[in-house]
Amino acid sequence: MPFQKKQLIVNAFAMQAPSHLNPGLHRYPGDKGKDYTDIKHWIALAQKLEAAKFHAIFFADVLGGYDVYKGPANLEPTIPAGAQFPINDPLYSVSAMAAATESIGFGITASTTYEAPYAMARRFSTVDHLSRGRVGWNIVTSYLDSAARNFGLNTQIEHDERYRIADEYLHVTYKLWEGSWQDGAVKKNQDGYADPKAVRQIDHVGKYFQVPGPHLTEPSPQRTPFILQAGTSSAGKAFAAKHAEAIFLNGQKPELVAPSVESIRKQAAEFGRNPSDIKIIAGLLVVIAETDEAARAKFEDLAKYGDRDGALALFGGWSGFDLSTYGEDEDFRFVGHPAVRSMVNHWASTVPGTEGTKWNRKTISEYLIVGGNGTKIIGSPKTVADELERWVEVADVDGFNFSYATIPGTFDDIIEFLLPELRRRGIFWEDYAVKGGTLRENMYGQAGQNRLRGTHPGAQYFWKEGEEVPQYARAENGQTNGSER
Repeated sequence: MPFQKKQLIVNAFAMQAPSHLNPGLHRYPGDKGKDYTDIKHWIALAQKLEAAKFHAIFFADVLGGYDVYKGPANLEPTIPAGAQFPINDPLYSVSAMAAATESIGFGITASTTYEAPYAMARRFSTVDHLSRGRVGWNIVTSYLDSAARNFGLNTQIEHDERYRIADEYLHVTYKLWEGSWQDGAVKKNQDGYADPKAVRQIDHVGKYFQVPGPHLTEPSPQRTPFILQAGTSSAGKAFAAKHAEAIFLNGQKPELVAPSVESIRKQAAEFGRNPSDIKIIAGLLVVIAETDEAARAKFEDLAKYGDRDGALALFGGWSGFDLSTYGEDEDFRFVGHPAVRSMVNHWASTVPGTEGTKWNRKTISEYLIVGGNGTKIIGSPKTVADELERWVEVADVDGFNFSYATIPGTFDDIIEFLLPELRRRGIFWEDYAVKGGTLRENMYGQAGQNRLRGTHPGAQYFWKEGEEVPQYARAENGQTNGSER
């Protein structure tokens, strides 16, 4: 039997701000980043990407400004660059985009650290209804001190503690989505809208949350939205292996990403899950043109419009380090701070074409201006497709989150140059696996896969039709050992 290549998952990675991973490029001719407040802009993008058969648009989000560089609490370098500031909440545009499309999905970033699970569950159920099941939740715990201060804290909650909170948070939302309304509870007939005996309080009492319920929203097409996660720390990867259906990873080389992928899949198996149920999505920027030379010239032209201070502001938010406290010409491969030194040495050893480069503030800013600190693949359709296939072979990834230098220009180039080449190689679909289907169906390529898979930890809470209470509730009351569906 011939070897079957993976069919790639292809997502667009975007942010509802003037610039995402491209500080200053809202000034590039033809860039529409400045239109981020216009719903017609987002509808047009969703329609364009759906016509090209992208699986989903994945919206990043943050809850504070990047105010470390030239800080403390200084947004002056960030604001002119439009560097993820100002920024809108992406959830509110999804219903309009969904109404104008049929099949493309929408991944929405939302934090478990600053919002009650009861309210979060209601919002996602609402949009899952209105999109006909095309919503995913990218779970984050938030990393900016500026966000913590604006939510009433002096500093962030300790990193691993945020993940302990998030784990209980997820179990609360699973109980609301899966176990508060019995399957078949909604009747919509003359005897009443729904059976009151088929709606129950969850009565969750835990270390961090007390939520009686019931869920205020009736079950949506997916019940639980498709679960996405992007943590790269040990705690983040363990959390993802337990809960995520798709995981976003970044790295300069597939050889460096491969151990993380292997670790996540191994941990998933230890949680009793099928490791292949977790889709690994690599984040990267593609700059593509007819030839390698034309693509390189395009990249250099884009970089001319970047904002160096904005790039260093992003670095400050991601790392917590203010590079303005160092000399302009200081080589960060040799600075005294071990975390900064380690980070920059990693780039110096992995970024192509930087051998012998002095990694001072100028070098770092120029490296981050287009595409942030993620992988950048620059070249012809063959060059780019060869490298993507190498990522799949070496790192066992299932697809890619394509960020942009300009919007929609980068996606236009991907549609024109890259997707035909991927289709020619037989690694990208001609059409959605389930036209008009849910995000979960199209991410798994399986009609009828609306619900969490049976080995997912949220599946234990599902309240089946005919049960007096869900199995998990009987188990908690000592009536049965319980089992996953």
